[in-house]
Amino acid sequence: MKQYKRVLSIAGSDPSGGAGIQADIKTISACGCYAMTAITAVVDENTVHVNGIHPIPTAFVKGQIQSVLDDIGADAIKIGMLHSAEHIYGVKEALAPYLITNIVLDPVMVATAGTDLLQQEAIYALKKELIPYSRVITPNIPEAEILLNQTINSIADLFPAAKALSYNQQTSVLLKGGHLSSDQLVDVFYNAETDETLELPTPRIDSVNTHGTGCTLSSAIASFLAHGLTLTESVIRAKEYINQAIANGTPYQIGQGHGPVHHFYKYWE
Repeated sequence: MKQYKRVLSIAGSDPSGGAGIQADIKTISACGCYAMTAITAVVDENTVHVNGIHPIPTAFVKGQIQSVLDDIGADAIKIGMLHSAEHIYGVKEALAPYLITNIVLDPVMVATAGTDLLQQEAIYALKKELIPYSRVITPNIPEAEILLNQTINSIADLFPAAKALSYNQQTSVLLKGGHLSSDQLVDVFYNAETDETLELPTPRIDSVNTHGTGCTLSSAIASFLAHGLTLTESVIRAKEYINQAIANGTPYQIGQGHGPVHHFYKYWE
């Protein structure tokens, strides 16, 4: 019998379909993998506002993870929104027995609309428990500034910041530079496994449809890791995917705020 490449997303739910679990399922499917989910929170949001967050009890989050991994297993795991320190400790505890190494952590802290999604006391737990446990993390600049407690003002600042976020080369870091104001969008990838740093420049795409870009990118990396690509190959392929998804989603209007990217640009006319 054939076997799908399996990716489990542990994240919050977005009813507008552009971010969170919904974006992860679309991305994982578009990248040729079988998507599974463990929902950490139900978020009341649309393209304009986050109106409320209902966290799922930690024991129930752990139960979802264990049910999926006991039965189906996973070739890679993407971790997104974890609302509390209790969630962080619980997810780490649930994953530990399964010895899955392809873990991609998107340290979701602030929604595109500007709303805080991670409680302050959870930041310490994230740094202590999940970042060292992950193979690669994908922070944007505001998230990196919170984790490092320092400001990032230029492309030159991205290089030492990415290496500092690796916490003594335990974890690789894709530091996304989209919040800098420059004609080119420059991300910096520090591969802790090879001690190499790559600059990944792309033309900046002028689009309002950027809801869920971080969720999409991290899920794409997990998908390519599930396919057996190297870490560097997975990051480069995921960058290509998100760039095309943004570009192809630019002409559309969904909602009145930040719309979604076009996850299925390869398949829809």
